[in-house]
Amino acid sequence: MKAARFHARKDIRIEDIPEPELRAGAVKIDVAWCGICGTDLHEYLEGPIFCPAPGHPHPLSHEESPVTLGHEFSGTVSDVGEGVEGLEVGDNVVVEPYFVDGTCDMCQAGSYHLCRQMGFIGLSGGGGGLSEKIVVDQRWVHPIGNIPLDEAALIEPLSVAHHAVERSGVKAGDVALVGGSGPIGLLTAAVLKGMGVTTIISELTQARKEKATSSGVADHVLDPSKEDVPARVRELTGGAGADVAFECAGVNAVLDTMLDAVRPGAVVVNVSIWGAPATIDMQKIVLKEIDLRGTIAYVRDHPAVIRMVQEGKVDLKPFITGRIALEDLVEQGFDTLINHKDTAVKVLVHP
Repeated sequence: MKAARFHARKDIRIEDIPEPELRAGAVKIDVAWCGICGTDLHEYLEGPIFCPAPGHPHPLSHEESPVTLGHEFSGTVSDVGEGVEGLEVGDNVVVEPYFVDGTCDMCQAGSYHLCRQMGFIGLSGGGGGLSEKIVVDQRWVHPIGNIPLDEAALIEPLSVAHHAVERSGVKAGDVALVGGSGPIGLLTAAVLKGMGVTTIISELTQARKEKATSSGVADHVLDPSKEDVPARVRELTGGAGADVAFECAGVNAVLDTMLDAVRPGAVVVNVSIWGAPATIDMQKIVLKEIDLRGTIAYVRDHPAVIRMVQEGKVDLKPFITGRIALEDLVEQGFDTLINHKDTAVKVLVHP
């Protein structure tokens, strides 16, 4: 079958590899759509990060580069392994793309997303959504009912957003500032809006500002190149500042803005994956008693997120801005999102 394989930084190849074999406790999935994630772009530009380097296999997948990419994907069950219950051939599904050991202190405490050896399907091995087929243990496979398969490819990043919002402690009636309206920023705003939170987005690029407005996920869209975002946020909140903020860009200036724009005692959640160390003015955190929190992926978020979409609380259609074939992954996918990101939000690949 065809698969997109990460070999090294700026070296991703579409190759023929053996089709995965079904095993007990797992299902085989025909991949329908796979989103290109910002993490994939970081691997391409700066990797290996999550992808295991040659000679350093991941402790759970036992794979090293080259590995198949793609962790935001939907598909249809084509075969069911021995012992699988509750999933049938023909079911449309998404995958929560984890490797966990199940034995460490974090797994035993229920925080499997913090597993000491955690890895991601589609980054750390185990196949990926940027291929025609994949075999995944039943634990990580979630039925999606009548959600269209293209929209369902966004369930994974929406789960990232949902977990970040859960980490913040935000509640209905609060004011939230989202720094960056790429896919994760927009989806974070969508979750917030669905909860009854007043949502402010700060974004530079025209296409993403327009998407924040047209999708209805932002009450206010601010351009930091044209206005003082912290001052404008205080103006919109009667002088108080935002109750929570979400850094969704991996850009130091955005993190600084989040710290400046929140009220004393606020929570700032870092959602983005960074390509380089950040510099933080600790005095801002100290003097305002700001809680700066990390968030990684998701933990038991997928069922709630699927329900949100099924109930119409989040509409995923507006965020899909491109659909391409696997063969065009680098030229029309990665290149567009890296060099022409003002023209795209979420590009889906059809393997």
